[in-house]
Amino acid sequence: MKLAVEFPSIAYREGPEGITKLAKAVEDIGFDQLDMFDHVIMGYPTDSRPAAIYPPQMPIMEALMMLAYMAAGTTKIGLGTEVLVLPQRQPVLVAKQVSTLDTLSAGRVRLGIGVGWQVSEYDALEEDFGNRGRRMDEAIHLMRTYWSEPKIDFNGEYYTSTAMAMEPKPPQGGNLPLWIGGGSRRALRRVGELGDGWLATAIEDPNKAASMVATIREHAENAGRDPDSIGMQMMLGVPPTDDQGKAFYSDLDRVVSRANAVAEMNFEWGALNATAIFQAGFRSVDAIIDKLGELHDAIRAEVS
Repeated sequence: MKLAVEFPSIAYREGPEGITKLAKAVEDIGFDQLDMFDHVIMGYPTDSRPAAIYPPQMPIMEALMMLAYMAAGTTKIGLGTEVLVLPQRQPVLVAKQVSTLDTLSAGRVRLGIGVGWQVSEYDALEEDFGNRGRRMDEAIHLMRTYWSEPKIDFNGEYYTSTAMAMEPKPPQGGNLPLWIGGGSRRALRRVGELGDGWLATAIEDPNKAASMVATIREHAENAGRDPDSIGMQMMLGVPPTDDQGKAFYSDLDRVVSRANAVAEMNFEWGALNATAIFQAGFRSVDAIIDKLGELHDAIRAEVS
């Protein structure tokens, strides 16, 4: 099993050197992928909307800026997002940012994308929440066109580019991997039709996971794609929004057991959440590094 780590924005409290130290340690320990969580802003509850999933003052560093910074302090680990809320960003600009990141990291980018859930965030960024899925599908095609074609002529329903060019291309070109998050029927169809991989949340029921994977594979076959070419990654623990999520990483045996279960569901990637490790009581960069090392070694010893 390959292992990804979702980087904790909270590391910023120990300064830029703390961020560099943690990113380099994740690479040195032997993890395969370093991912950044994405939200630009978080809303307070109001009379017309409930509280968000996460507290409004949760510290969240901007994902692509962080990855660019960490690219300079690492040499081989994959760099990505889990997941970038693509439809609330202008996709040509994202294509340029990601191409630049891929160039500066020597082709190490895997872009994870999703449609998001926070209406207020879309409102503040002046993007339409209601058509976000359709715009995301079109944005995927548009970005891949910019990454691969010398001259871009794109006439979509939402985005248009006429006789444009974008250089330099990313080292991975149009094959820069786009992995898609989400568990709705539309998200699973999007993975099958357009994605290079699926970023799944923590699913405990093997039958449910198998059904969702089967849905992806069916849509891939209907689109004339090889379903075996689509990568599969699952979070080992639920996001740290409740006591269960916050306590998960304090129990080494439970984490290893969960990694085994994910592997048995035929997911070749498992994702660890370092923010949840922080919330489980490992409150410094050094403590997070030590815990990540322990978890990595225990999982590698037990999970093939």
